Amino acid sequence: MFTRDPRQARIDTLIGKAARVQGDIEFTGGLHLDGRIVGGVRSDDARDSTLSVSETGYIEGPVQVPNVVLNGTIRGDIHAIERVVLGATAKVQGNLYYGVIEMTLGAQIIGKLVRLEPETPPAAPATGSAV
Repeated sequence: MFTRDPRQARIDTLIGKAARVQGDIEFTGGLHLDGRIVGGVRSDDARDSTLSVSETGYIEGPVQVPNVVLNGTIRGDIHAIERVVLGATAKVQGNLYYGVIEMTLGAQIIGKLVRLEPETPPAAPATGSAV
């Protein structure tokens, strides 16, 4: 797969294959999911926060994380203001809001794809005085 950023995502939190989480999760840095979450997943405000979901990973609920690498299943809307990478086994049942998206042949999306406009800094005031 071609990617602009060859670095591996940082993993600060790991939810193993046998783990089942009922309820919302908020994390900092990187979260790797091999298990199952029934609830929302949200990260801190850092633009490099990343959620990676393996082929066995499953989320039922909304996801709000700047970067998402998905090879498993998410049933809920995804808001990723930076980047979404969908592997060949990725399944999304919900709307996908993204800044940049990469999809591999075989990825499935049942919902809308909505590109988010990059945040632009406020316009600088005009120079000179208008009297």
